Amino acid sequence: MGGQAVSRYGQIVAELRRRIETGELAPGDRVPSTREITRQWGVAMATATKVLTELRREGVVRAVPGVGTIVAAPSRPARPARPVGTEARTRRATDTSSSQSTLTLERITGAAVTVADAEGLAAVSMRRVAAELGVATMSLYRHVADKEDLLTRMMDSVMAEHPLPADPPEGWRPAIELAARQVWGQFRRHPWLAPALSMTRPQMITSALPYSEWTLAILHAHGLDLQSAFTAHLTLLNYARGIAVNLEAEREAEAHSGLDGEEWMEDQEPALLELLRGGRFPALSRLTAEGYDFDLDAIFEFGLQRLLDGLAPLLDNPS
Repeated sequence: MGGQAVSRYGQIVAELRRRIETGELAPGDRVPSTREITRQWGVAMATATKVLTELRREGVVRAVPGVGTIVAAPSRPARPARPVGTEARTRRATDTSSSQSTLTLERITGAAVTVADAEGLAAVSMRRVAAELGVATMSLYRHVADKEDLLTRMMDSVMAEHPLPADPPEGWRPAIELAARQVWGQFRRHPWLAPALSMTRPQMITSALPYSEWTLAILHAHGLDLQSAFTAHLTLLNYARGIAVNLEAEREAEAHSGLDGEEWMEDQEPALLELLRGGRFPALSRLTAEGYDFDLDAIFEFGLQRLLDGLAPLLDNPS
């Protein structure tokens, strides 16, 4: 029976790999989820999870938060082996010299951000970034001091992608909403950004300073002293960050389990219903029966409005 399960697992991996290699499933296409695999091939959830784990290990698929497991873009083809000899060694030295001479801080930072966006912050290392750029690892240290320095530059780079407008909207509330939503959007686009950002030991992120200045200036102009305005700024920032840290955590959980958030919740439902059966939690029972649409964007927006409601009585023109 165990041999049969292994055989079935191998067949499913081979079939999905064939679909990817033939282009039936193109890069970016969603591959069958674990639940779809169990239904289509009649296997256990553990077998379906093992299938997706193997395909991720091979690098042909990757997990994307809020989307599921998708076909990964093809990796860069390896360079063909060069003949051994003086001419080949000279050519290699010339190629390496050319790569090193065109190496810039922008290229290093961009490569690191690309890796973090695709695979998470844990995948970023000096060695990995150097490999992406086709240069020696030590050459990176001419441009960045260490990995911590690289991380700060990565955050600075992505925060600069969407600068605030030169002129704020009329009224304190639309202006603060705009800044908060832009920060949330950056966290959404780069799931690694929120957990990388420290609130207690803030990194020197130059492109983030306009957000602080924007919030301070607007709240101070409408009646808050600078101390209270900065506290309000930190509260809003950490609120957005607190929700956004779930994005990277969800990506990692999906990569390890093979289940997206919805599938994981479905798996937990029988145990939850058993706990609710006794009638001790009537409100939760009613909510479960009605269903709940878990949406981080909606949760962020709800909380943002309540925070601004709380600030309104402190300002001289709460409109």
